[in-house]
Amino acid sequence: MSRLLPLGAFALLALGLAMLAGIAIGETPVSAEVVWQVLANHLWQAGYPLDPIDAGIVWNYRLPRTLVAAACGAGLATCGVILQALLRNPLAEPYLLGLSAGASTGAVAVGLLGLGGAALSLSGGAFLGALAAFALVLALSRASGSRHDNAQVILAGIAGSQLFNALTAFLITKSATAEQARGILFWLLGNLSGVRWPAVALAVPMAVLGLLVCLGHRRALDAFTFGADSAASLGVPVRRTQLLLISCAALVTAVMVSIVGAIGFVGLVIPHALRLLLGPGHSRLVPASALGGALFLIVADILSRTLIAGQVVPVGVVTALIGAPLFALILVSRRGRP
Repeated sequence: MSRLLPLGAFALLALGLAMLAGIAIGETPVSAEVVWQVLANHLWQAGYPLDPIDAGIVWNYRLPRTLVAAACGAGLATCGVILQALLRNPLAEPYLLGLSAGASTGAVAVGLLGLGGAALSLSGGAFLGALAAFALVLALSRASGSRHDNAQVILAGIAGSQLFNALTAFLITKSATAEQARGILFWLLGNLSGVRWPAVALAVPMAVLGLLVCLGHRRALDAFTFGADSAASLGVPVRRTQLLLISCAALVTAVMVSIVGAIGFVGLVIPHALRLLLGPGHSRLVPASALGGALFLIVADILSRTLIAGQVVPVGVVTALIGAPLFALILVSRRGRP
């Protein structure tokens, strides 16, 4: 425990520095002093004289964007921890079971077709789509007659993902104008450009909720590492716990997808890498994955703004460019291990 405290302090410091970099770095650079003065003016009415443009860039644009990036990264990494433990498969992630694809379909259906009218928000549509995808995957895995076979669940998730991706493409082709199609496709690749404070008010509480639920069930997640039967023998209410954790993963994924679109590899690489470093104990793995996911997505967002001058690369493209080689490196390093 004494060794983990300095590591935790270092991780929090790194997160703070990454958030500062996320606010300061961009097409219009802003100094750390100006960032601090803007925050002091809004939080404590410090009264520093500032350029209104710099103040607007920091408070209205980059700070919400950085907070949402941190919340989205932490939420997706937490979902990855949940699914990898429940399925006993290090390749599991929020997108594996079709949750992201279903959420995308639900959000696009609400945005383009107006399903639900004013009573159903974009996030609500995404959540319903994620639940529909989960129900389909569950039905497919049970219909196969091997519902305890994790590989069968993964295959059902792949089939569900392809189906909902096809439905999303069909909706865009049928109902979207050229301008709408361009915007939706860019959003589906992962886009943080349009986030503002209302998105922060949705993303941050959802990420915290997912983290708290996961921490509250950390011992059950430890038990699931050895299988559902072992968890039951240790007194874990298997069905109820599985339903709660999967529903939590679906809700967090749906909200994040409705805000920033589909961003891959966060829930796959971060928990897997940290499990190799810290071991399988979820008391350490859960908070470390949340911090790691937040750091990863903030850095990816900074790169998305700076890789090409004058243009913004979809952040999902950046996470794939970083995550795919990193995951390949992890796989090679594990060669010969059980």
